[in-house]
Amino acid sequence: MHSDDQPCCAPERPTGPGALPATVEPSAAGAGPEPQVGSQSDPVEFDFVDIPGGEFTMGTNDPNGYPSDGEGPEHTVALSPFAIARTTVTNDQFQAFIAATGHQSTADRFGNSFVFGGLLPDDFPPTRGVAAAPWWREVDGANWRHPEGPHSDVADRGGHPVVHVSWEDAAAFCDWSGTTLPTEAQWERAARGGRSGSHFPWGDDLEPNGEHRMNVFQGDFPGGNTGADGWIGTSPADHFPPNGFGLHQMTGNVWEWCLDWFALLTYNRRAAVDPAGPPAGSARVMRGGSYLCHESYCWRYRVDARSANQTDSTAGNIGFRVVAGAG
Repeated sequence: MHSDDQPCCAPERPTGPGALPATVEPSAAGAGPEPQVGSQSDPVEFDFVDIPGGEFTMGTNDPNGYPSDGEGPEHTVALSPFAIARTTVTNDQFQAFIAATGHQSTADRFGNSFVFGGLLPDDFPPTRGVAAAPWWREVDGANWRHPEGPHSDVADRGGHPVVHVSWEDAAAFCDWSGTTLPTEAQWERAARGGRSGSHFPWGDDLEPNGEHRMNVFQGDFPGGNTGADGWIGTSPADHFPPNGFGLHQMTGNVWEWCLDWFALLTYNRRAAVDPAGPPAGSARVMRGGSYLCHESYCWRYRVDARSANQTDSTAGNIGFRVVAGAG
């Protein structure tokens, strides 16, 4: 039996007295914090894939999903052509952004981020957890450079997706690189890979013919990850076969921020043309699931599933993918 609880996906930043405010308020149009230093003289390179325009069926009516997430109803969406990165943004690409701009990430400003307890050493000191999801640990010094805390680094993970990035960090990266975050509709169109009606980019079978097609939790969640798919934490961004459009890991591995504000009734329409979500909100959409998703608790590693989080939230399973800017 899976759960509707959201903290399994990624925890929210604590609010109230003592919470660190964001230094810059992101706009509803998607602008992030301005780069602090440096310039756009040496932007990072991307491998973009052209996605044809046209209509597709978005969402799901499957009662086994999460109606409380606003996954339905199924509805027709018409999109203009766009180009999306073949993979999520990697640690190497994010490092280039940091080197060029001096951007201070949200996790750096808070001094901590959330790490899955199963990735910490057995003798790791006690930390504050999340009441509704105790496997999440708030670790001082955890950030994109040190995904499991100060004892870890990304020296051998340059091709893995960057994690511990907030929506604000992702928006700032896009401002610098001349890209944007995908709208939720663009993301689902790309994730489906040209298919219609299936839960995964390849069909409805999680492991067709026993083959692992994405990086999700294997075993008994949360304490017994067997790593049967080859990975315990993140895997390289281009690992596993691509979908029908040539895109890697649109499901599993890391959650991907989208441009849209989240609303439960977003899909309550018959048709839409290039939808961009509601004009305002309290959280931004995340899509795709992560290496922590497991059907027994979080069946959100589907192309038709949705989640959301606050713009300053960071965790070891949140990353992002970019869309080519106009012109």
